[in-house]
Amino acid sequence: MTDATVINDEGTITEVAGYARDTAPEGRAITAPPRGTTRLLVTGLGVVAPTGVGVEEHWQSLLRGELAVRPIEGFDASRYGVTVAGQVRDFDPDRFVVPQLKVQTDRWSWMSLAAATLAAEDAGYIPPEQAYATSVFLAAGSGGNEFSQHEIQGLWAKGPRSVGAYQSIAWFYAASTGQVSIRDGYKGPSGVVVSEGAGGLDSIGWARRVARRGTPAVLVGGTEAGVTPYALLCQVTSGRLSTAPRPEDAYKPFDERANGHAIGEGGAILLLEEADAARARGARRVWGEVVGYGATHDAHHHEDPAPDATQYARAIRLALADAGVAPDEVGMVVADGAGVPELDALEAQAITAVFGERGVPVTAPSSWTGRLMAGGSALNVATALLAMRDGVVPATGNVDRPVAEYGLDLVRENRERDLDVVVVLARGFGGFNSALVLRRYREEEPG
Repeated sequence: MTDATVINDEGTITEVAGYARDTAPEGRAITAPPRGTTRLLVTGLGVVAPTGVGVEEHWQSLLRGELAVRPIEGFDASRYGVTVAGQVRDFDPDRFVVPQLKVQTDRWSWMSLAAATLAAEDAGYIPPEQAYATSVFLAAGSGGNEFSQHEIQGLWAKGPRSVGAYQSIAWFYAASTGQVSIRDGYKGPSGVVVSEGAGGLDSIGWARRVARRGTPAVLVGGTEAGVTPYALLCQVTSGRLSTAPRPEDAYKPFDERANGHAIGEGGAILLLEEADAARARGARRVWGEVVGYGATHDAHHHEDPAPDATQYARAIRLALADAGVAPDEVGMVVADGAGVPELDALEAQAITAVFGERGVPVTAPSSWTGRLMAGGSALNVATALLAMRDGVVPATGNVDRPVAEYGLDLVRENRERDLDVVVVLARGFGGFNSALVLRRYREEEPG
């Protein structure tokens, strides 16, 4: 706490110095929460995405600028007015899910089980004998769509006896969290976050709370599998999906021709560990450190966006204050990139309000994969960590004519840049705003 922060006799903060000052609403001061001794490191990444299964497959696809949004396969989507999406190809669930579990679960849980396996393998993580030392806190946006649709179709066609017992658990938002916990024997405090596209970041916010209460390892992130008839219909009703038939035209965030987004499936799961615990077990790699998190809600309307970006900008400032980071220390912002003109304009307002016009390189890598709901923000965290490792800001796809009035330094070609601090942004349908600050790992905090 700085000398200029004023605390009255009752212990209430009445004046706040530094970056936290900007997060305070009128009539009340807010400061960053006290920074404890808990340091949370990312030691494992597991990716199952339209760009590939595996961290390096995903990253190399981004660097090559390969558009993973394609015509929808598996069913005739023409009746829905939306015909392109980011679908995961070459995914073999049998590699990760045993047959008796596979028949009980939906494709989205198969992807979470796979990503959790890949994250643990990447970290070289062998769960300790103490089963309560590992938690699972995943995000979900739509649940087990395909499994549920098949069971409901059976109900209407053949009657209630055609509905299997697994319907009660396969569709459920917590199914992936539960199945990963059961399969791998993780008994630490666990849960599920349901904040749509912001969920991947919010799961990390919850992991920080769990770690501060004594659980040394937490699996976070999430996957989605919403490219199915019923799920597509539900998403079409939002009015935010592009109806363009060509993938190159369907998802163009911050572009003059922005007309909505393309949906996608997949996501990422990350293993977070408390720093001392990671060192004690001899963690072989640290991708980065989670140093700040902020979340707000527009509290405006359950569907319509807020009239301004006040709460979105406030979430960014809260995250920076939590991290003790100034805006000019940030080397890259990974944007939510809605691809809807009104939403793009609001996000640009939030970014420029915090960082200034063209104050920081901005990228929206979801333009290559489609928006994966909760899985997308988790995947963006993995992408940000890979960018930090290699010193490359990945390009935003499909942008031909960026809207100059937004005032963004929108990265359209891969850009080499030393990245010590990165901010990842996410929004969820209904008014959720979240921001995460990542820092390159430092063996010891500077004195």
